[in-house]
Amino acid sequence: MNLLDKLNWRYATKVFDPKRKVSTDDLDFLKEAIRLSVSSYGLQMYKVLIIESPEIREELRKASWDQAQITDASHLFIFCNYTVNHDQHVDDYIQLIIDTQDTVDTKGLKQYGEFIKSDIANKTSAERKSWSEKQTYLALNNLIIACADRKIDACPMEGFDKQAYNRILGLDELGLNASVIAPIGYRSENDQTQKRKKVRKPMDELFELA
Repeated sequence: MNLLDKLNWRYATKVFDPKRKVSTDDLDFLKEAIRLSVSSYGLQMYKVLIIESPEIREELRKASWDQAQITDASHLFIFCNYTVNHDQHVDDYIQLIIDTQDTVDTKGLKQYGEFIKSDIANKTSAERKSWSEKQTYLALNNLIIACADRKIDACPMEGFDKQAYNRILGLDELGLNASVIAPIGYRSENDQTQKRKKVRKPMDELFELA
C-alpha cells in the first residue's frame, strides 16, 4: 500500500477491539513519528501522555461523554500544551540546539531565542493559548499518519472535558493543559463506520491554483 492507499484505509475508529494491543515496537515507531513532528520555531512546547492504566482511563471516560474508545482502545494519547514558563522552554530549546549541533555561534542563537520570547510575550493571553494548542494538533497529525502507515487505528477526539482531564491527571500543577486526545488500537469487526465510503470535498472545490 502506498501512502494514499493507507490514508484512504484509515478512518476515525468508533469501536475498538479491546483484546488487541499495540506492540512495543509499533508504539516506539509512533512516538518517534510524533517526536519528528514540525512545530512553530521547532519548540515542541508540549508533552504527550500515553495512558495504559485501565483505572485512569475509566476516570477519563467519565470526562469524555462516556465514549467507549477511551477504555477500549489499546492506548490513549493525550497531547498537552505548556501553559507557563514559556521563556524557560525557549532557553532550553536554544541550549538543545547548541548541544545537538555543536554550534559555535552561541551569541547569534541566544539572540534568536530572545526574539522568540518577545514574539510569544507580545501575544495576548488568548492568542498565546490558541497558538500553544495548535502546536499539539501538528503533532497529532503525525500520529494519525504514522498509525495509518502501520495499519493501526486511531480516533482524534476533541469531545472531552479539558478541565476534568487536567484535574484527574494533575496537569495544572505541571503547567500543562490537555488539548486534544487520540485513542489508538485496532478496529472491531462490529464497527459499522469502517464500511462507509470516505467523504471528502472534490479536488476542484478544495484546491485553487493562482
